[in-house]
Amino acid sequence: MPIGTESTPLRVAIIGSGPSAFYAAEALQKQSDLVVEIDMFERLPTPFGLVRGGVAPDHAKIKSVTRVYDRIATRPNFRFYGNVTFGRDVTRADLVQHYHAILYAVGAQTDRHLGIPGENLPGNHAATEFVGWYNAHPDFCDRRFDLSHERIAVIGNGNVAMDVVRILARSTEELYETDIADHALEALKHSGIKEIVVLGRRGPAQASFTNPELKELGELSEAEVIVPPDEIELDPLSRAYLLENTDRTASRNVEILSQFASLPPQGKPKKIIMRFLVSPVEIIGTDRVEALKIVKNELYRRADGTLRPHATEQYETIPVGLIFRSIGYHGVELPNVPFDQRTGTIPNDHGRVLNSERRPIPGEYVAGWIKRGPTGIIGTNKPDAQETVGLLLADAASGQVLHPARPDRQALEDLLSARQVNYVTYADWQIIEQLEQMRGQAVGRPCLKFSHVAEMLAALEAHKQATAMEPRG
Repeated sequence: MPIGTESTPLRVAIIGSGPSAFYAAEALQKQSDLVVEIDMFERLPTPFGLVRGGVAPDHAKIKSVTRVYDRIATRPNFRFYGNVTFGRDVTRADLVQHYHAILYAVGAQTDRHLGIPGENLPGNHAATEFVGWYNAHPDFCDRRFDLSHERIAVIGNGNVAMDVVRILARSTEELYETDIADHALEALKHSGIKEIVVLGRRGPAQASFTNPELKELGELSEAEVIVPPDEIELDPLSRAYLLENTDRTASRNVEILSQFASLPPQGKPKKIIMRFLVSPVEIIGTDRVEALKIVKNELYRRADGTLRPHATEQYETIPVGLIFRSIGYHGVELPNVPFDQRTGTIPNDHGRVLNSERRPIPGEYVAGWIKRGPTGIIGTNKPDAQETVGLLLADAASGQVLHPARPDRQALEDLLSARQVNYVTYADWQIIEQLEQMRGQAVGRPCLKFSHVAEMLAALEAHKQATAMEPRG
């Protein structure tokens, strides 16, 4: 019997609900000649992955992409199953019995480590923890960060590092206008931080932050950017790199940094000091972080043409009380799913999951950061997901997918009910979102997020009960 008809829809399970998951769902929905049923599973009651839990609170425009995801989620062939943990509430073996294809789109959920002495000292944190904390992510909302120190360090030159710097440097008034977590707003209000030292291991021409992210640092009401002139002097390799590079991002970054370097002191209470061509080599302290030892780098060109940093013999120690490292995300292994620890990805060939012998596993696919590694922006996930879905559809057409014993949605929901899984539908999520907006409006803010899963579920249940008791007619 052919797959993709009214009598036998193509059943696809998507694990994860971030951008790559929704773009994969969208690509499936665009198949006008196929009947497709898409079930999306998410560990949290809330969808959108890093758009909700990773994008900085002061970047509301970026978060507006969720309106596109709303349209995808409200199509009749789509179901959202939030508050469902893969590997516990539903397993890979369960999905094989209910779907023709499984698509993993779980992102990269943890951080990379520095690999230097002292890394385990209290006061050294992953940027992922801090970002999740200020975004009310349930996994991180109970973390504590000692913001009493006057000088801190942020290690990394990407957009996430810039987000961390900006949130730490913003005024309470600026943060109040965002959807930042209430506990983070309160903690930052009492922050003692006056100096944020930003460390990049390569030069200003190789920094990976984008122009708008860098430019924003110069627009903060209570913080000024200080770039020591010698930090932006370009070596011959960097000058050649800018001439060779057709992308204007790098040269524009250098221009913006040069403008910062030429500014006179502004007398603002917080200072952001940008350092380049330095790498941390040791975190110093007895019971907590007290200082950071760094080494000066030089650039060299590898055989493949890329520029890499090489340590010199010049060392420096910077007294700091708190460190945030933002040197890249790393994927997390899923139960009974192949995983490459080195790359932090699910082994794949353009989206087809590979087994230990590097052969495609029928009916299993991957998209997003867990497919290619943590690179690109939100929009980068769209062509990535489309590539994977193209392979999935080709396999479905040739019968190279799974052959489920019970390929119907009711059977899946019966399984969840039998296991007493309190799953959250997309309509339920929309209620949670409305409740968060109402909480925000009550205190003059755009939104006040729930930060604990139990809190979300309790508010949802209370709303449903109150609605059920309302008089009809």
